[in-house]
Amino acid sequence: MFKTYRRGAARLAAAGIATGLLAAGVMAGAGAAVAAPNDGTTPSATGATAVLGGIEKDKADQAVVNPGAKDEYDVTAGLFSMAVTGGGTIETYCIDFNHHTVDKATYNEVTWDNSTLKDNKDAGKIAWILNNSYPKVDVAAVTDTLKAAGVTLDHPLTPGLAAAGTQVAIWHLSDPGVNVQAKDSDAKALAEYLDSHAQTLEEPKPSVTLDPPAVSGKSGDRLGPVTVHTTADAVDVKLGADAPAGVKIVDKDGKAISGPVKNGTALYFDVPAGTADGTAPVTVAATTEISVGRAFSATDTSSQSQILAGSQSTTVTAAATLSWARKGPIPALSAQVVCAKNGVDVTAANQGDEDFTFELEGKSYTVAPGKSQTVTVPVQEDQKYKIDITLPNDQVKTFEGVLDCKTATTPGPTPTATPTNAPSPATSGSTTGGTDLAETGSSSATPMIAGIAIALVVLGGAAAFFFRRKKNTPTA
Repeated sequence: MFKTYRRGAARLAAAGIATGLLAAGVMAGAGAAVAAPNDGTTPSATGATAVLGGIEKDKADQAVVNPGAKDEYDVTAGLFSMAVTGGGTIETYCIDFNHHTVDKATYNEVTWDNSTLKDNKDAGKIAWILNNSYPKVDVAAVTDTLKAAGVTLDHPLTPGLAAAGTQVAIWHLSDPGVNVQAKDSDAKALAEYLDSHAQTLEEPKPSVTLDPPAVSGKSGDRLGPVTVHTTADAVDVKLGADAPAGVKIVDKDGKAISGPVKNGTALYFDVPAGTADGTAPVTVAATTEISVGRAFSATDTSSQSQILAGSQSTTVTAAATLSWARKGPIPALSAQVVCAKNGVDVTAANQGDEDFTFELEGKSYTVAPGKSQTVTVPVQEDQKYKIDITLPNDQVKTFEGVLDCKTATTPGPTPTATPTNAPSPATSGSTTGGTDLAETGSSSATPMIAGIAIALVVLGGAAAFFFRRKKNTPTA
């Protein structure tokens, strides 16, 4: 949605991450932590990573907010296009009216519970609208449906009017506190029909995920399992190029897996005894259509939440991290945004034979062999955050992202044309200041963090891990 008249009451939809999960690395024994090798991909465990390309002018039309009131203003309602990392294009509608959009913002596929649809009793009705209107259903078929229902049209529907009517119908369910109507009479009639006929559908399944996103164990043992969940017919699986010789992907019986695998496949990993302590990523990838109704949240800046309306065959990926050592603590670290907790769950699982100790948010935690511990770090809504995990050898793992789990109930201030650098209040001591950008599409690059980026973005792709020496490398 883009505002026609610049008014303070018109911040457009924005999202941060909802389900961002990342995992990386292992600290072997008392030695230095080993960074996970980077094979040049940025996989998302929930499938797709995409870049916002803006609203499609031929698939949009005008809507009016607060019609008849003194603060009435026009907005553009319609389809957005997004370019999927790795190839392909998707189309989306907005599901968070009172936030702005940021051109070229990066998004990841996320679950409803970890998006602005959390606790929305009408999320299933939005899915019905998406599956029974444009662009999933072509304009001619939408027109026939309206006529069959006794709706009289003043003129033929166009893609722009069909998209505008569909978007307005979705806003009525995603943002019920917003008074918005399509300007065109036929687009308005379509919105009214969709809202009155919508039924509740189940949430569509993710295109591909790996569960869990991190496993660890002793070299000489079989690590795993990591289970593949996908809606694709099959996915290709491979180890990172830097994986040591002899490390293999196998099934539960130890038989090597070399070709595509199907949904539900359990992956195990043989690490030969004597292999130097370290880590390696495993990735799965497929070319498939993403299910209509999947939510998308921004990962690198606060930008409007989106929901999938149409998809061609696109590239979807997921990743997990393997960690091994000969002795000592062998942790698998992961972090997951949990909207129900308004924060980030940091989990450390120790598969070694000694205690693993780490510091988080000024507190020290110790995980016994064979145990795991999860610590929730509160994070402020709609803000960038950065959380440090300090390891026993003074190395630090950092992950960062943007949290957006709630639709805005009231419009925020009019966005400025350039980013503001003033820090925002934070519920986590490591949260960074937010960026308020013009809705016309100025972009904001995530700051480069000093140190070497070593992690794989998984489940939502919402954060990036970094290793650095705490005493030598300053925090960005």
